[in-house]
Amino acid sequence: MKLKIEQKKLFENLNYVIRGVSSKNLIPILNCIKFELTNEGLNLLSTDNDIAIKTFIPATEIEKIEEQGEVVVSGRYIYEIVRKLPNEIINLEEITSDILEISTKSSSFKLNCNLVSDFPDIDLSLNDNPIILEQKTLKNIINQTAFAASMQENRPVLTGINIKIEDNILTATATDSYRVAQKKILLDNANNNIDIVVPVRNINELIKMLNSEEDTIELHIFENKVIFKFNNILMMSSLINGVFPNVKQWIPNEFALQIKLSLDELYNAIDRASLLTSEAEKNTLKLEIKENEAIISSNIQEIGNVKEKLNILNENNQEFLIAFSSKYMMDAIKTLNSEFVILSFNTEIQPIIIRNPEDENLTQLIVPIKIY
Repeated sequence: MKLKIEQKKLFENLNYVIRGVSSKNLIPILNCIKFELTNEGLNLLSTDNDIAIKTFIPATEIEKIEEQGEVVVSGRYIYEIVRKLPNEIINLEEITSDILEISTKSSSFKLNCNLVSDFPDIDLSLNDNPIILEQKTLKNIINQTAFAASMQENRPVLTGINIKIEDNILTATATDSYRVAQKKILLDNANNNIDIVVPVRNINELIKMLNSEEDTIELHIFENKVIFKFNNILMMSSLINGVFPNVKQWIPNEFALQIKLSLDELYNAIDRASLLTSEAEKNTLKLEIKENEAIISSNIQEIGNVKEKLNILNENNQEFLIAFSSKYMMDAIKTLNSEFVILSFNTEIQPIIIRNPEDENLTQLIVPIKIY
């Protein structure tokens, strides 16, 4: 393999594939990046067996292709070398079967190569009927749901986002069993019903790579994996086996009490009140409804107490008391992107539903905390 390529172009693509390299992997070959040069261009590929990332640099964006070939080198070392080189033409040359030279006018590095035959054979074939979304739409869906997934590995299915497609409606749901975040969108044309769970850690890596407001992304869904295709990039993620909870039964359709508040005022009041909460007490705040006033409070003997009062629209004109995690409530409110927020209640032990009054397709749910 021998080519000349601009440092900026190579580093741009290494920035993507390095996300598929795990520094914690005990299998040396999975810490590597595979370079595959053909007359059409240069493919870069990485995998940790849970995700795989492949980028393609077309020949038109390569200064010169002198000799086709394949090499496999340490991902971290090639990434750091290219990152620290100046933005000029880099020469990449396989000078022997086990040495890759990376050089410029003033620098020369030689990296040991691994056996190409040891690198995993990753099937990145695409299907004929992908789900196509705008990149900004997918980013919004993930940003409004992923935070609610569990960080605990004892229930693996809760560490993912459930993506379900029925009757042209895509529903993305995440839950750690104490809260739920759910977003629905209408698709133009989805031929098949889908029900998969994608690991949140993988989907978060994908979101970091999406930087276009106008471009689209394709979702190619298979029995045990999903492949995301955008620009000249493919990212494969494994899926989580297991039955995702039916959260639909957790979300009531009718409520005993609904109140409307200024989103900014509510968020800021909770933010201030949370200063006098503790993690040991689950960052608990009380919310008391009295006529057209909401009182947010915390009272911890070792710390002190706080009380915040807010004006609300309370059409039921009834009194109510409930407690919740300030962190969970703030996480939920941040996703709404609206001027006002609707909080809906039934009893002090049933879930609180948080919604944007102008968007019924986004639902946030948090389970209250028992205080007596």
